[in-house]
Amino acid sequence: KAQRLLAHRRPQKSFFETLIRSLIILCVAIAVVLSSISVCDGRWLFARGQLFGLWHFCTISNGSVLKCVTDFSLAKVEGLSVGVIPIRSMVSFAVVVAIFGLELLMVSQVCEDANARRKWSMGSVLILGSFLLSAAGVLSFSILMKDHLTFTGFTLTYWCEFIAAFLFFLNGISGLHINSLTHPRN
Repeated sequence: KAQRLLAHRRPQKSFFETLIRSLIILCVAIAVVLSSISVCDGRWLFARGQLFGLWHFCTISNGSVLKCVTDFSLAKVEGLSVGVIPIRSMVSFAVVVAIFGLELLMVSQVCEDANARRKWSMGSVLILGSFLLSAAGVLSFSILMKDHLTFTGFTLTYWCEFIAAFLFFLNGISGLHINSLTHPRN
């Protein structure tokens, strides 16, 4: 009877594998927080006394008072009022997809069932999808604002989204790779 129980027992994960999977989950959680902050604040570029963002366009008056409006046509940037709509949709949807991916990663580690590896793979694919959406948003914003770009003009929230996209890529690829390395052969 004891031999039958041992025969049907699942192989234990190594400490190293558990550590790597935990670090991937932690880094994805950090990327979700960074991306959420970036999307909620949305002010990504400061150029020529103007602050361009996903949700607002702001100008700085002589008294250093920030005056923000949601009418992007006042920014006098060609295509900004139309182009910012798909950009904010992409980066917002990237956060939502990343949250679902993170949940699948965590559930696969907490609930060790027959589908745990499949959940981990699907979570990693969703994280890669978040990378594609957030990278497309960051790149589209940069292309849209190409006439106003300076390296020092990008705000901290823009860099948060840039780093989040980078972390989504690294963790999505790492998640798929660790799953392929530890997948049982039989």
